Amino acid sequence: KMTPATDTASPQLAPAFKSFWSDPVPLEGPINSAGAEDSPFITPDGNTFYFWFNGDETKDVTEQAKDPMTGIYRSKKVDGGTWQEPQRLFLQYFDKVGFDGAETVRGNMLWFASIRENNFRDIDMWTAELIAGRWVHWTNAGELLNEVYQIGELHVTEDGNEIYFDSQRDGGKGEKDIWVTRKVNGQWQAPENIEIVNTTGNEGWPFVSEDGNELWFTRGTPGPCIFRSLKVNGEWQLPEMVLFNLAGECTLDAAGNLYFVHHRWDGTLNRVTESDIYVCYKK
Repeated sequence: KMTPATDTASPQLAPAFKSFWSDPVPLEGPINSAGAEDSPFITPDGNTFYFWFNGDETKDVTEQAKDPMTGIYRSKKVDGGTWQEPQRLFLQYFDKVGFDGAETVRGNMLWFASIRENNFRDIDMWTAELIAGRWVHWTNAGELLNEVYQIGELHVTEDGNEIYFDSQRDGGKGEKDIWVTRKVNGQWQAPENIEIVNTTGNEGWPFVSEDGNELWFTRGTPGPCIFRSLKVNGEWQLPEMVLFNLAGECTLDAAGNLYFVHHRWDGTLNRVTESDIYVCYKK
């Protein structure tokens, strides 16, 4: 396992933001390992942390899906701030294929990406409901969102009426763009492209702050890097780069602490060999 001392491309906080956040450090506790931790999501109270674990990300998807350890995990914080040993979320029957990840949580609803039967695409978004401490009622998010709107990794806003998502759907500015669909009278409306944050390259993995005034996302170049756009008078502004050097997929708690994935790059092998969860604490 690499450590910050041996990391040749450690994540860096942009100088303009050093007065707001501390420099990035690995998340303390048992969450990080010699495998790959990815797709973080923290609840607003800062006490429950979700992530995707993959023991060996050099394997192809078929082999990863067969690994019983690969999947979505949850860790809870107790005793004044100690993260507990992560527990696997089981979102499929033991005799069925369910390759799950890219999770986000809003209240008692879990959204997650999955490769499984009854999909409209190779990878669809599904939902599950938290009842008595277990995620149950696994349900495909539906033909409209998956096949028509082609939603990708997403974030549901605090009121539950907006989904920000990434997609390569037609009408974008380049490769992967960030879009939003809004619920009106119980129906998800046609997606709108968030043009000001998108380029001809890749923008994705959106996260919206609880107050709805900050849109965080990952840009592929120079990258990956984490950007933030602020909403002023109801309009998103030009984004600024907050973190760089293989940093992506951020999530924030209500206190403003910034959690993200840092990918470890092996220059000899010329590929990513590991990923860990890092955090910049709000000053």
